[in-house]
Amino acid sequence: MDANQTWNHHVVKKGNKSLVLDKIKNNSPISRAAVANQTGLNKGTVSSLVSELLEDHLIYESGPGESSGGRRPVMLLFNKFAGYSIGIDLGVNYLLGVLTDLDGNIYQEKIMSFKNLSYTEIEENLFNIIDFLISSAPSSPHGIVGIGVGVPGIVDNNGDILLAPNLNWTNVNLKTTLQKKYNLPVIIENEANAGAYGEKRFGAGKEFDNIIYVSAGIGIGVGLILNGSLYKGSNGFSGELGHMTIQVNGSKCRCGNDGCWELYASEQALINKAGLLEIPFPSDKEGDLNNLVTLAENGNKEVISLFEQTGDYLGVGINNIINIFNPQQVIIGNRMASSKKWLKESLNKRVTNQALWFQRSDLQIDFSELSTLSSALGVAAFSIENFLSVSIQQRSVI
Repeated sequence: MDANQTWNHHVVKKGNKSLVLDKIKNNSPISRAAVANQTGLNKGTVSSLVSELLEDHLIYESGPGESSGGRRPVMLLFNKFAGYSIGIDLGVNYLLGVLTDLDGNIYQEKIMSFKNLSYTEIEENLFNIIDFLISSAPSSPHGIVGIGVGVPGIVDNNGDILLAPNLNWTNVNLKTTLQKKYNLPVIIENEANAGAYGEKRFGAGKEFDNIIYVSAGIGIGVGLILNGSLYKGSNGFSGELGHMTIQVNGSKCRCGNDGCWELYASEQALINKAGLLEIPFPSDKEGDLNNLVTLAENGNKEVISLFEQTGDYLGVGINNIINIFNPQQVIIGNRMASSKKWLKESLNKRVTNQALWFQRSDLQIDFSELSTLSSALGVAAFSIENFLSVSIQQRSVI
């Protein structure tokens, strides 16, 4: 067999093995015969690939299933406990880490809040959370399969953080730092992209193929699921819609632009407005989102009005996005999703009054089902998919 034939054989085998694993993963329990029938592969090929997947501990066999006339078949199931993935949502004022099995189910979770930390201080806290999650992982054949980190900034296709204005980061190579420290595969992704993918895989976006995910935290980011796939643009920079201008000659943003959407519709915008109103917080509290939510729950009309104004501004930006992308669904996520109760009415009113009528007919606006977990689950899923792809590729070329 010449080099080209060998390479083609490896490519075909990798594709077939991936096809078989996906079929088992998404249809467990399933028999070998059903895998062959549904994939169109012959029974001998399926049997050989199943044997490799069993040896890799990615699948396992269970007791016989129902018979269709002959001997009862042995059933195949995806082994979601073959390894564990770490997903980190690195926010402007918090770190959230999750440990998941290979199906994205959360096994352990850890969160910490902070304010105005340096890069070195954030890095140290990030290490602490990762160390905790690694130590929490049960014994498994593959151990920790990878680390994913979602960051609030512009990330290129190599995983380099070019700019994170709300963290005051420029040209940060966190990926290399983590790879050297943990000797594990690391994926760095924009947190809104990760959040969009998390909602598509595990949350409110499961049933839709054209989704706009609005990550409303200290800043605003947008993740785009177009035709069922995450859209990142030619260099990975898509979705920076928090920095579209919605107020000509508006306030100066940290990105250098004037009148950016996130200056009016984000968590930070809400906190800044509350500060100007001198809202009477308890003596031991300060103006952060959690305390504003508590005041709103207690019926503080000034705070409720601030949430409603913020919802209106969210609607302004969402109208622009709707007119550009014609999505089936818009999902509002990140920390501001917890304020749905006071944001929803003014947001929907703005969209109803201003979106073009033909854009509204098949549009659904939802708040995240995963709340603050979308981004962490999204990057954990990226790491899982990377692990499964690499595992199949390595075995296929042996």
